Amino acid sequence: MRIGVLALQGDFIEHEHMLQRLGIDVAEVRLPGDLDDLDAVIMPGGESTTFAKLAVRFGLMEPLRRFAGEGKATWGTCAGLIFMSKDIGRNQPTLGLMDIRVKRNAFGRQIDSFSAGLHIDQIEGPPFPGVFIRAPIIESVAPGVEVLSTLDDGTIVAARQDNLVVTSFHPELTGDTRMHEYFAAMAQSCRHRQPEP
Repeated sequence: MRIGVLALQGDFIEHEHMLQRLGIDVAEVRLPGDLDDLDAVIMPGGESTTFAKLAVRFGLMEPLRRFAGEGKATWGTCAGLIFMSKDIGRNQPTLGLMDIRVKRNAFGRQIDSFSAGLHIDQIEGPPFPGVFIRAPIIESVAPGVEVLSTLDDGTIVAARQDNLVVTSFHPELTGDTRMHEYFAAMAQSCRHRQPEP
């Protein structure tokens, strides 16, 4: 299995290290051709406006939409969540993949960053260490979108829609590989459902 990490901007290297710890072959994605032969792709955290501008400049918008539309596993963390969403409440290019409404920088500025123990559906063991840095929240989800995790007050911070998954928090900034293991298993499952060429 080979998983790509969108490497335009943000903390893509941290995702790469987590995947490598799991023995997964990793590729950096900067141009459309980099998506060839990948089983899955991760959109990392960073600055969502910069993300969108660079993706447009490098011609990645349609190839990324096509990749996800083919049923391949796609995961967005923090800015990646914003980038994958259909509704972000402002005029900014997004992939429009997940049927969710997002609020950017919902917790305030960088100084307001925090950690919280999260219970995530389908992930066993102790609470997952959720790291929130200028994080978005998911304000609402459409039918067909599964809520995977919320804060104690009910705020949605992780969701899944078929082959797509998003998290408001940064699993790559912890020592806990369980979320990356979850995504790798998801990628494997999606790969088995791919039609034969």
